[in-house]
Amino acid sequence: MATILEQGNISIHTENIFPIIKKWLYSDHEIFLRELISNAVDAIQKLKMVSYAGEFSGEAGEPEIQITLDKDKKTLSVSDNGIGMTAEEVKKYLNQVAFSSAEEFVEKYKNSTDQQIIGHFGLGFYSSFMVAARVEVDTLSYREGAQAVHWSCDGSTEFSLEESDRAQRGTTVTLTLQEEELEYLEPYRIKQLVKTYCDFMPVPIKLDGEQINRQKAPWKESPNNLTKEDYLEFYRYLYPFQEEPLLWVHLNTDYPFVVNGILYFPKLKPDVDVTKGQIKLFCNQVFVSDNCEEVIPRFLLPLRGVIDSVDIPLNVSRSFLQNDRTVRRIADYIAKKVGDRLKELYRDNREEYVRCWQDLGTFVKFGSINDDKFKKQVEDILIYRSTAELKPTTTETPAVEVQSEEGDAWQTVSPASEASSGPSYTTIKEYLERNQSRHENRVFYCTDEVTQATYVELHKKQGLEVLFMDSFIDTHFISFLEREYSEVKFSRVDSDLDDTLIEKDQAADIVDPKTNQTRGEQLKELFQKALNRPKLIIRTESLKSDDPKGTPPAIVLLPEALRRLQEMNALMQQQLAQFPEEHVLLVNTAHPLIQNLINLSQGSIIQAEGQSASNELADMICQHVYDLALMSQKGFDAEGMKAFVERSNQVLTRLTEQATH
Repeated sequence: MATILEQGNISIHTENIFPIIKKWLYSDHEIFLRELISNAVDAIQKLKMVSYAGEFSGEAGEPEIQITLDKDKKTLSVSDNGIGMTAEEVKKYLNQVAFSSAEEFVEKYKNSTDQQIIGHFGLGFYSSFMVAARVEVDTLSYREGAQAVHWSCDGSTEFSLEESDRAQRGTTVTLTLQEEELEYLEPYRIKQLVKTYCDFMPVPIKLDGEQINRQKAPWKESPNNLTKEDYLEFYRYLYPFQEEPLLWVHLNTDYPFVVNGILYFPKLKPDVDVTKGQIKLFCNQVFVSDNCEEVIPRFLLPLRGVIDSVDIPLNVSRSFLQNDRTVRRIADYIAKKVGDRLKELYRDNREEYVRCWQDLGTFVKFGSINDDKFKKQVEDILIYRSTAELKPTTTETPAVEVQSEEGDAWQTVSPASEASSGPSYTTIKEYLERNQSRHENRVFYCTDEVTQATYVELHKKQGLEVLFMDSFIDTHFISFLEREYSEVKFSRVDSDLDDTLIEKDQAADIVDPKTNQTRGEQLKELFQKALNRPKLIIRTESLKSDDPKGTPPAIVLLPEALRRLQEMNALMQQQLAQFPEEHVLLVNTAHPLIQNLINLSQGSIIQAEGQSASNELADMICQHVYDLALMSQKGFDAEGMKAFVERSNQVLTRLTEQATH
């Protein structure tokens, strides 16, 4: 019979720690396995330390952790071949919960090695009682002549400590599971938990002799030792069935804090929730949380990957994390590394930067709005797609030498630039410098390439360069740019027309003696009468063009200030912005259709009652011209589309009738 060394009460500062553990300290019962495996790895790392320090000369053997399941006995065991414990150490570390062996141990051996201590064989160990009716520890210290001991506790504050006949150095923790926790006797459940929490721990973890963890943590490797395929393979492992990432940032610093990690820029979907992070937080290769929202800057939440740091305090409130000075410094470091990586790509591979910009741009813009330090980092690499045909601004591509068919002579071949045939991109600074003589301190931009195509084409034909700001963040970003470039006016292409696009139409100013009105006034009255929209502002202008038929007969303009006010109100009320009733219909007096319309309607303005067939047709054509102009701005609802189709058929019928008579 084993000699009872001691019986007594666990030394703690509360009457009973177990209700606290079960109800407050840990929300997920499954955490117990992470804690036990962490402690086992800790014990193995400690053995390495004392070996390095020359305090252990025995055979360490290959480090490993064994998990054993016994359904008949309802037990789960975690065994290691690490440092083990003496009876005194068991008393100190298991019975005095407030103590942390790891802190004391690190202090003693901190100069011996760079090995990290993962667990704290203390409070974490007691998470076992969330799932166990009884916990037993069988251990033999590495110390020469040490006596193996067996510790047992049933979840009360009473324990027993006895001699053991264990002959193998190390520790085995055996849990007799509670009836409602028997799921942890299933091999698939254990494999799942090891994959989630312990997959990258640096010691083989075995179940029934089979290693069930990957062991290698890529973020702990030197970037020089990893290939592109290594990074991609790791991303596929973390996020299966996702598109390949655009690029990645490898974090690696040990001063003034320890941070390792790999962050990936994913391709962004339009419905991405930028408030929820997908970065996995680790502490010494032990998975802690899927939630890094308090550790990294908000604008980097859509990034994916891993951050591993022993300097991020765990099991504390979110508000504490947000206000912790070290956490804030780590967040600043991560943001700077991301900014450096983007600048490096912009400098060294502009074509690749441009290719990724549709997705990268959202990160960069969101970061610029929310983080002043990051904004200063990236302000020179914010680019915009442009209508200008620019020469590629890529850095010079190294020449490639190939052997010619003639023999040993080598010739230089310049690879074709993909950017030369693709869209042009520019910075705001380059845009302003390039257009200073045409329109100083003014930027024309487009937010929807399809619906604003007519307006963009008008600008292009008159040599005005337009920038495309058509990502979902750009509505907010334009306001940000206006604050940054306070002397610059940003004009959406459909807000108003620059004088460059308007031609003085002298014929439109000639007064018709019959009506005592100019042609412009006649047109305005004609459209007002036909459309009957009191809030619609009608302007008559001649759009400049070498081919008037190639310009639209009319366009709808949305005054910038009015449109933004409506968008802001809609945003505050969390609604979609409605098309403003107050808008401008600019009728193009140079277009042949509009000139024919005046002739068709002659006499209708002064007519007292009744309308001729040509007057009615003129009214329908006015409505049709307005509808066509509206189609460039918004889609019709069901009633609007029905009316448009019916009127189109009527107009075509009238025109064919006139043509056949």
